[in-house]
Amino acid sequence: MSEVYAARRTRLRERCEAAGSEAALVSGDANVRYLAGGAPAGAALLVGGGEDVLLCADDPYADGAAGRPAEDLRVVVLPTPEGDPAVAGAERAAAAKVGSLAVEEHHLTVARHRALRSVAPGLRLADLGTAVEQQRIVKDDEEISTLRIAAEIADHALGELLESILVGRTERHLALELERRLIDHGARGPAFPTSVGTGPNSGLVGHPPSDRRVEEGDFLSVCLGADYRGYRSEVARTFVIGTSPADWQIELYEHVFAAQRAGREALAPGAAYREVDRAARLVLEGAGHAERLGPRIGHGVGLEIGEDPRLAPSAMGKLDACVPVTVDPGVHLPGRGGVRIDDTLVVRPEADGGPELLTITTKELLAL
Repeated sequence: MSEVYAARRTRLRERCEAAGSEAALVSGDANVRYLAGGAPAGAALLVGGGEDVLLCADDPYADGAAGRPAEDLRVVVLPTPEGDPAVAGAERAAAAKVGSLAVEEHHLTVARHRALRSVAPGLRLADLGTAVEQQRIVKDDEEISTLRIAAEIADHALGELLESILVGRTERHLALELERRLIDHGARGPAFPTSVGTGPNSGLVGHPPSDRRVEEGDFLSVCLGADYRGYRSEVARTFVIGTSPADWQIELYEHVFAAQRAGREALAPGAAYREVDRAARLVLEGAGHAERLGPRIGHGVGLEIGEDPRLAPSAMGKLDACVPVTVDPGVHLPGRGGVRIDDTLVVRPEADGGPELLTITTKELLAL
């Protein structure tokens, strides 16, 4: 894999040089991992200036689950854990006679930015912006394979839960069990805090599990994901507990299901981000739920949950092939509950079969 990381850093170096910067200092955790392989939280990566150097306050080889740095990288562990790798990177760039350094201003506090200037006063600092985040949008085959495994783990955990007795158990208990099952199936942990909502809590985005117990006739909505080798999947499903669904539950579910299908079918290389959002949003607006819709219908996934692209009404840009995204519309009716359906997919051209569905747990409205 070292050559993969080296190629990524070469692309970034070329982009910096074209913008007039001799080197780049990368400090966002996900961006460092993308360019360097495994790295502890808080590490910084200096790209350019004679050699690429990973600077860490902690031993990067201590946590095997986080991966190991690429073999071609020089790794420097700071002499004291209180040291700041980004500041050390700026010092190293100045010592290498770098005249201009691009930094990720959105990942630096004002205090850290001042510290960079103080240790290297002759260094011209420029904003790298979201160059690395944009580079991360299109995934290679290895990244997609890793995401595919993350999705399978989440599907397995959810499938096993559905085979157990649910009535009488609390949202909190179910969420903890799901997260344990993720680890049992090989995940490093949950990709994000698992959300379980029952009855009037169902369908709420990011609902923190409570001590409310599952009752017959409830909607049960679950949103979870697996962190596998740093890559994160996302899936959400909604079910009815213990009895045949009521008419209003069937109707609401059908509306959300139709919206999610419309969003999935709109995924194609060249499709505008906002048009994917619009395809799903129009279905729910037509069903009278316009005021209950969230700010976006989906988002990118990878080393982070909620990374670019954003599938939202105001989003600018178009999809490329090999971009993994979620399509996750939902509607919540206050006091009654709601429905959320969420899949992780990879954008593929029609000649390759269209969007690849990574999360395959059934979307049928099951009575459990």
